[in-house]
Amino acid sequence: MRTIDESHFYTRDMKPLARPEAIVQGDTYRFTVLTSRLIRLEYAADGQFEDRPTQTVWYRDFPVPSYRIVEDETELQIITEHVHLHYTKGPFASNTLYIDVLGNFSTYYSRYTYGGPLRTLKGTARTLDHADGEIPLEEGIISRQGYAAIDDSASFVLTEDHFVEPRQEGAQDIYYFGYGHDYKQALKDFYRLTGPTPMLPRQVLGNWWSRYWRYNEKEYKDLMTRFKTEDVPFSVSVIDMDWHVTDIPEKYGSGWTGYTWNRDLFPDPKGFLQWLKDDDRMVTLNLHPADGVRGFEEAYEAMAVAMGVDPDTEDRIPFDFSDRDFIENYFTKLHHPHEADGVDFWWIDWQQGANSKMKGLDPLWMLNHYHALDIARDGNRPLIFSRYAGPGSHRYPVGFSGDTLISWASLKFQPYFTATASNIGYGWWSHDIGGHQRGEKDDELSTRWLQYGVFSPIMRLHSTMSIFNGKEPWRYSVESEQVMKKYLRLRHQLVPYIYTMNARNHFDGLPLVSPMYYEHPEDELAYAVPNQYYFGTELMVTPIVEPMNPKLHVAATTAWLPEGEWFDFFTGHRYSGGKQMRLFRKLDDQGVLAKAGAIVPLGQHLEHSNALHNPDHLELLVFPGASNQFTLFEDDNVGVAHRDGENVETSFELDWAARTLTIATPFGKRELLPEKREVTLILRGVNEGHVSRDGEVLPSRYDHQTQSLSVELGEIGETQVLSLQVDMSTNDNRMERLYTFLDQAEIGYDLKDRLYRLLSQRLDPVNMMHQLQALDLEKDLVDCLLEIMLF
Repeated sequence: MRTIDESHFYTRDMKPLARPEAIVQGDTYRFTVLTSRLIRLEYAADGQFEDRPTQTVWYRDFPVPSYRIVEDETELQIITEHVHLHYTKGPFASNTLYIDVLGNFSTYYSRYTYGGPLRTLKGTARTLDHADGEIPLEEGIISRQGYAAIDDSASFVLTEDHFVEPRQEGAQDIYYFGYGHDYKQALKDFYRLTGPTPMLPRQVLGNWWSRYWRYNEKEYKDLMTRFKTEDVPFSVSVIDMDWHVTDIPEKYGSGWTGYTWNRDLFPDPKGFLQWLKDDDRMVTLNLHPADGVRGFEEAYEAMAVAMGVDPDTEDRIPFDFSDRDFIENYFTKLHHPHEADGVDFWWIDWQQGANSKMKGLDPLWMLNHYHALDIARDGNRPLIFSRYAGPGSHRYPVGFSGDTLISWASLKFQPYFTATASNIGYGWWSHDIGGHQRGEKDDELSTRWLQYGVFSPIMRLHSTMSIFNGKEPWRYSVESEQVMKKYLRLRHQLVPYIYTMNARNHFDGLPLVSPMYYEHPEDELAYAVPNQYYFGTELMVTPIVEPMNPKLHVAATTAWLPEGEWFDFFTGHRYSGGKQMRLFRKLDDQGVLAKAGAIVPLGQHLEHSNALHNPDHLELLVFPGASNQFTLFEDDNVGVAHRDGENVETSFELDWAARTLTIATPFGKRELLPEKREVTLILRGVNEGHVSRDGEVLPSRYDHQTQSLSVELGEIGETQVLSLQVDMSTNDNRMERLYTFLDQAEIGYDLKDRLYRLLSQRLDPVNMMHQLQALDLEKDLVDCLLEIMLF
């Protein structure tokens, strides 16, 4: 398997051997103390234990923690700082092996018993195919009980020549996680055990255009040109299955599998791919590989000869990823020629189950693993687009969640589904944003789904083959169209921030999207908002997933605001935390909040451009109220990601007490940055004021509607310290917000006047709530008025 061996950097650093001093071993058992909270549990009746990497676990070389052993002829105890293992020697069973988490961290019972049930906060699932709302999820490694376990007993091992073989039957191999409520450390050690998530290329973090549609070259180019003309950026082109020949003679079977361009639709494939790439897009093509290689394919003869099949017979060459020769030729004969023409990565649309010729071997895992290895063969970043295939799948981003049904129930489930996947380290789910099939046209649903997509890991619009079902913004109402375009542009502006979180995920083991309980594990309310999540280090999202009130023209989301000050990302409205409340948003707003002191680097919008390079012009969005530091990560976007001067980092430090913002000199390879970079500072959520540099007040403009002070800083080269003569907003625009809300609400004019007069009195909260309740108003109206005037 020459090609796979040459894709060295992705696997060369595997360290499957644990350090000898971490091992406690008997004739039939072996325990490996990887950390004070992570222990490998093995039992083998013949005393043969496995030291090779597996499908899930690649690294066991951890620094050995302090531990002590208490042992006699029949019993063994292993005690670390955090856990206490009890083992009665003999086969593993519920009455012979248990582990306690030490410390009074929870009211939950924290004893792991071998074979006992696990009650984790869940992980993820293989696919959302055919799901209309909630589906069952697999277990993760995060649990309020304080422990979890991964059973690796059935996992195949990786051989020295980069192939796989079955494990010894009957052996038990389990990894116990006893991390209490230190969820983030559990996740970091899980990544250390199984391998990091690769850095994604920058373009992948922009907008993807995908549609199951029989495009021809002219139609596709015309569509891309119209997107560009209408200033709607897309950085990835997903070409569904009709790129290849699908209308084939009946003797060959189905047309779902194919590797030959349909030249009736695409007469010049190489030129077409180059056209897309010249316009700053990556390209991925759809694969359904299950039917193997058949006689009509252009590559059939070369594949047949390589596989020892007489080409004149036109015998089908079966898809078989348990065959080393097939894997080698599958890539070199079927895929590499297309990649040489400009295909960047592959959409592995595997829907054929989990069985293969090698008993217990999941062909989806094999496809994911070897495609990632192969695409990385020349030093590229491993990149595929495929369904989830079990723990360790985070090494093969990006995840394709399947054919989503179009419904509010589907949208409502996706934020929870995506955030919870972080509990098994799977941080880059890509959904069919807007839904794939069935359902009905609903402009509001499509708009809300797109807004969620902008604040999800991967923003990919998609729809099925219907002349009526497309995600082009101009297919919707004028209002929806304008909102969709606004948010698609915003996604590209967010890329500097998201790319920094991409690096954080790769280097530090913390996904872009995480559940609220990661940061607030002891707060009960953190578990009561399953759809709410952190989006990187600075932002919190509580997406709108239900229809708006038809009379009030706003939709609600229930949000929990942790202690501290929080600001609406778009309007700068300030909220005091420590409460759960309902937030109301018009169609053009989404539930996105910035923490006090948040620093969010944005790329300035580039009109009529798909480019996502390290930006020439940064918009530095800063929120008041607390000190904070943010370091922007940038690199050359190719090959293995590095730190320590091989990239370039720019630090921004807000000292709120001193009212200063320091923009540091970029550190590292400054040649990776544009020759000249300008910065616009936007202070959002502040009252009017000014910014000075070296004693000079800088020109600025204040936007009352968004409570934002904008300052053009010009070209930034060396360290600068800015003096901020501003204070946190006191929400002085409440009456304007009230007027705007009442003006568009479809309620009686007399009631509008009465409410406006009443609330203009600025009553104390108790009196205000009492008088509103006395009017016998609907709950949404009361809650919305309270949000505007009190919170």
